[in-house]
Amino acid sequence: MTPLINPPSHSILRAEVVPPYGGDTLFTNVAAVYQGLSPAVRGFIDGLRAEHRFGATLAFERSAEKIGELVRGKPLAAIHPVVRVHPETNERVVYVNQFFTKEIVDLSPRESRHILDLLFEQISRPEYSVRFKWEPGSVAFWDNRATLHLAPRDFEHLDRERVLHRITLVGDIPVGPDGRPSEPLEGQFFGAA
Repeated sequence: MTPLINPPSHSILRAEVVPPYGGDTLFTNVAAVYQGLSPAVRGFIDGLRAEHRFGATLAFERSAEKIGELVRGKPLAAIHPVVRVHPETNERVVYVNQFFTKEIVDLSPRESRHILDLLFEQISRPEYSVRFKWEPGSVAFWDNRATLHLAPRDFEHLDRERVLHRITLVGDIPVGPDGRPSEPLEGQFFGAA
């Protein structure tokens, strides 16, 4: 939920009902993604900032069709550093994603698209990810500040029942290598209910 000014810090999923095939989750280490970039690219992206917004991309729009009206009419947007410093480990992590990152600010649309495409390609490389196969009772607990999670494109499970229960923990405001925090554009802080 990176359109929030303070995206969730951690998430926990527990599987109750899973399909006999498909429905796995990929977890990507975005600190390793950052380290896998050349020093020149790391130096360039360290100072960049990007707009994250609900419905920013075609990938999200396809997903949103399933979510329906839940996300419509509730604008959320924030400007986050493209590289976030993890508040506990001080690691630098690539902090963009294909669902919510709309554009890199202060670049032309063409430049922004090329840089984001480079980062998305790096994020999708298999050496940075692990595939988690769900079984009833499985639990996954991850740090959203250093991990991306994504469902692989094996949608065969969509005609089968899949029930997962989620707990999401309140997060902090991301800070870039330059010490600048994220800035809210629209919406409210994510908080405990």
